[in-house]
Amino acid sequence: MNSLRITVWGENVHEHRSSKVKEIYPQGMHAAIARGIAGLLPSAEVTTATLQEPEHGLTAQRLAETDVLTWWGHLAHEQVADEVVRRVQARVLEGMGLIVLHSGHYSKVFRQLMGTTCSLTWREADERERLWVCNPGHPIARGLGRYFELPREEMYGEPFAIPAPEEQVFVSWFEGGDVFRSGCCWRRGNGSIFYFRPGHEAYPTFHDPNVLRVIANAAEWARPRGAWVDSCPNVKEPPERISPK
Repeated sequence: MNSLRITVWGENVHEHRSSKVKEIYPQGMHAAIARGIAGLLPSAEVTTATLQEPEHGLTAQRLAETDVLTWWGHLAHEQVADEVVRRVQARVLEGMGLIVLHSGHYSKVFRQLMGTTCSLTWREADERERLWVCNPGHPIARGLGRYFELPREEMYGEPFAIPAPEEQVFVSWFEGGDVFRSGCCWRRGNGSIFYFRPGHEAYPTFHDPNVLRVIANAAEWARPRGAWVDSCPNVKEPPERISPK
């Protein structure tokens, strides 16, 4: 099997505006995620891209050379060029895997692929989050126990305006009593999509071994299973002879 090519995309805005975030992620959240994936998947080719690069680091060639794309965004969703969004969507439909993290639920890319608003309820109160494993046999849950906990996180709560997940891997419970569908899978065209809730910028979530294990597992699960380019050709030669009418 060919080496898995993973591109970790980060908005890379909070890291430059907040000293607290900079202290937690000196090289950026995208660098921490990439480093964690690379440590767990040593045979994978893991690279990063950010909003600030030309074409947000997601040129047609870069995407063509990407098997799985991870996406974290928050403050600058609207700064992502529509052309790049369409390019990412097309690659997912062709077979590229997509892992959307935390506030990436409100990104143009995710909303476009879901076809819904993807809205939710939220609260910042330093709450403990317990992520229950709904399906222990799922590849994304490999290596985990019945649940794992994050000592402090931002709360996301229901209702979550997404299409019904095709597979549910995690559900979160928060200290304040809210619950949330925190690990959801879909297929769009030939591509696999996984949404994973944790990852608020003010907490060291992307240093947590369980969180990194989930993302690495998801990257392997989202590996392309085939390739198909939607070109809508005009097929003038039928496979069978058409009798004159």
